Amino acid sequence: MPARELLYVGAGGFLGANSRFLVSRAISQWFGGSFPYATLFINVSGSFILGFFLIWATERVMADYHLRQFVAIGFCGGYTTFSSYSFETFSLIEQGHYGLALSNFLANNVLALGGAVLGAVLARSL
Repeated sequence: MPARELLYVGAGGFLGANSRFLVSRAISQWFGGSFPYATLFINVSGSFILGFFLIWATERVMADYHLRQFVAIGFCGGYTTFSSYSFETFSLIEQGHYGLALSNFLANNVLALGGAVLGAVLARSL
C-alpha cells in the first residue's frame, strides 16, 4: 500500500477521531449522561455523512479516489465504524438481499453487544 494512501486515511482518521471526541463532549454536556445520547448522535450522524458522501462521490461527481479514502475510510472510520455497518446493511437492502441484510443487522447488534459483555466480564475477572 502506498504511503500516500496511508496519509489520506490517517489524516481523515485523525480528524474523525478528534471530531468524535469534541462532539461527544458537547452532547454529553447538553444532555447529561443518563442515556448514551452522544454515541447515538455520533452513530446516526456518521451514518448520514457516509451515506451522503458515498452516493455523492460515486454517483454525482465521481470524486477523486483519495478524497473518498480520506472521508469514507479515514474520517468516518475515525468518527464511527457504525457508519460502515449501516451503509453496508443499506446496500444489501438496496440490492434486494433482505436475508443478508437482516443477518448483518442481527449479527452486528447481537455479537457486538455480546463482545462488549464478554470484554467487561473478562476485565472484571482479572
